[in-house]
Amino acid sequence: MEPVVRAEVSARIPTQYGTFKLILFKSNQDDKEHLAFVMGDVEGKEDVLVRVHSECFTGDVMGSLRCDCGGQLRRAMARIAQAGQGVVLYLRQEGRGIGLADKLRAYNLQDEGYDTVEANVLLGHGPDERDFSLAVAMIKSLGIKSVRLLTNNPKKIKDLEDKGIRVTGREPLEVPPNPENALYLLTKKQKMNHYLSYYDFKGEEYQFYDLIEWFGKNARSYKRQGRPLVTLSYAQTLDGSITHRRGVAGLTISGPETKRMTHWLRAQHRAILVGIGTLLSDDPKLTVMHVEGEPPRPVILDSNLRTPLSAQIFNHPKPPIIVCLPESATSERASALRAAGAEILPIPPCEGKIDLTKLLPALEQRGLDSLMIEGGATVITAFLKQRLADIFILTIAPFFAGGVNALTEPLPSMPRLYQIGSTRVGQDIVLWGVFEPPQHTE
Repeated sequence: MEPVVRAEVSARIPTQYGTFKLILFKSNQDDKEHLAFVMGDVEGKEDVLVRVHSECFTGDVMGSLRCDCGGQLRRAMARIAQAGQGVVLYLRQEGRGIGLADKLRAYNLQDEGYDTVEANVLLGHGPDERDFSLAVAMIKSLGIKSVRLLTNNPKKIKDLEDKGIRVTGREPLEVPPNPENALYLLTKKQKMNHYLSYYDFKGEEYQFYDLIEWFGKNARSYKRQGRPLVTLSYAQTLDGSITHRRGVAGLTISGPETKRMTHWLRAQHRAILVGIGTLLSDDPKLTVMHVEGEPPRPVILDSNLRTPLSAQIFNHPKPPIIVCLPESATSERASALRAAGAEILPIPPCEGKIDLTKLLPALEQRGLDSLMIEGGATVITAFLKQRLADIFILTIAPFFAGGVNALTEPLPSMPRLYQIGSTRVGQDIVLWGVFEPPQHTE
């Protein structure tokens, strides 16, 4: 029987995303109430942004973390509101068509180790029993000529096209994974061919996927011509402390999850820079250990030739390390650093310190087109003072320390962040953004 729908009633619905018109549809296929959230004038329009969403009580209403449904619904409404026009079709086919009772039984099977597809099959269902015929009828009833579909599901696109809907494009609708739904999403990717950009969740990168997604889409666009993209990243406590006492190690700020995030960030850069104070106090390895990826090449700022030959960094897997000295440094110490395997990079001084505006082009000339700054306070202050950072990523740990702040002196101006994002990683809060334009355009 050909599906036929009729609009029973509609009303204005103001939401946190904007005002929609909610239309309740009934059909000759079932006795359920299917819904359309409509924003703007869509009748007779081409390329209308449409989300065909199947009901998920646990995710949509209760905020369950076992799936990505609730997040997809909210993101779809936000995307449509941003566009100023579009439709969310809300179909009452719970649990990919198997109903709420069997969906809960499937959850119990998943807790025993089965994936979402195996659980459905064990209950006598297909992996996906949804039917999008009513969605097609609703789209036609709304007078929409063609759609841009908000979906990660290739089968949904094919089903709509097979039933006469012209799909002119696909808009991805990915929700960052979490420990509860990581296997569920991976199963959708591997067994149901969903378009998901998450790599296979190695090293639990899903805990900071919001940052991964933002960095991957935006970072390179903020690189300035003739020098590396500069990412300034460090961790602090609630009172702004980055250490107990300057020049003394011993304050562990980041949790294990944000430490993993820091190592992921390192792997996204060609070089990593610290000042001599950090090298002397912490003796960091500056490697990539907690995730897969290539380690960045270490760069040390050493105005007074104090780099110890015993530092762990001389065993770095990305040799040679670069030690930046004042241009006039020709001492035996510089020769000893070369003999130990370091590349000496002489840079003109500025007010007794290495001129960072000369350093950055020199690094670019060596093929190091992205640079991560990890500290310490003197280096952080210098990059902020001279407005040389492009991206800022801050980890805030939930405790007080009463220690030393990241800034060693007042700044002549107040740098401001734009394109701001944040997420919780373990017990820490991570905040990121870019510094104000037009400083950061090529």
